Amino acid sequence: MQNLEDFAEDDTLLEELRSEQARSSKLELKVRTLKLDLKEALQLKEEYQLRASTYEAATSQKPPTWLTSKKKRKKDAVTIMAMLSDCHFDEIVKFSENGLNSYNREIAEMRLKLFVEKLIQLSYDQISNVNVEGLVLCLAGDLVSGNLHDLGEHNETPYGPVTCAYWSSQLVAAIEALAKAFPKVHIVNVMGNHGRLTFKPRTAGRARDSWDWLIAHSAQQMVQAKNVTWQIPESHDCLFNVYNTRILLTHGDAVRGGGGIGGIWPPIKRLQARLMVNKPHDLLIMGHWHQLTMAASAGLIVNGSLKGFDSYAAINGFSSEPAQQAWWVVSPTRGVTMQAPLFVENKENEGWAC
Repeated sequence: MQNLEDFAEDDTLLEELRSEQARSSKLELKVRTLKLDLKEALQLKEEYQLRASTYEAATSQKPPTWLTSKKKRKKDAVTIMAMLSDCHFDEIVKFSENGLNSYNREIAEMRLKLFVEKLIQLSYDQISNVNVEGLVLCLAGDLVSGNLHDLGEHNETPYGPVTCAYWSSQLVAAIEALAKAFPKVHIVNVMGNHGRLTFKPRTAGRARDSWDWLIAHSAQQMVQAKNVTWQIPESHDCLFNVYNTRILLTHGDAVRGGGGIGGIWPPIKRLQARLMVNKPHDLLIMGHWHQLTMAASAGLIVNGSLKGFDSYAAINGFSSEPAQQAWWVVSPTRGVTMQAPLFVENKENEGWAC
């Protein structure tokens, strides 16, 4: 192969040829780099378009047609509903600090599994001669404790993304089990106050600024069951119908007060009256308070907690109650009929019974 020196008659021409060759090499390198950047950009575009379509479908405010269909139903058709909230996944509660409860990742897994088992058992073994059309599972917030205040020091891990990655897969397993047991499953999600990423609660962008939002969206993308639908609004609450019953799901942290002799009832009913103005509903359901209140006849259901009693409740002198979640039945003609707690605590199996 001939070199540039073979074509150069003098040193000046040789230098010019070398400079031209260097510029050509740089241009070729730049072209290759731009092609790689373009390929990466196109891949990112496809990924973002897929995510956008997923989020658009997931954040739809419309419940599935089987919940609101006008077609004539059998008189015995019902829909099962349950709330899963205030799980505070990855928080550690020490029996030595409160004397009534213990909680950690292992115990949380046991309780989540027991929640699924009790939900299925109560829905099919304890009621009969009815046609169960499906399940509406309401994720009512505070799935994780997050790192607010000093809670980060008492979690299984101080890293929020690690907690979310672990519990997203656990939630998927629970939903897949429910999808096998029920003809159809609809998931409705709102965020809580503990999972937020800022010390002060936000108004705009409140939903996305939460680990609860990330866990719900992660689970939504991982669930493989075809009979599962999702409703993950960008607002702090969600209004939907089950047959003719209008249900408003919120976390409950918007309630102010609750420490007086009347307990949580007066402030919650005041909030409900305000919410009625823009979002008329028949039943308000929420978590947050860790006090199971099954009062559908009064238009209210407040969930218990998966975590149970802790040192915060002990220090403030709050009444203790076992770890439990809300379960109820909705009929097309009579609205909410049966109501019952799902007890998810088993002291002996959890290894802390005194």
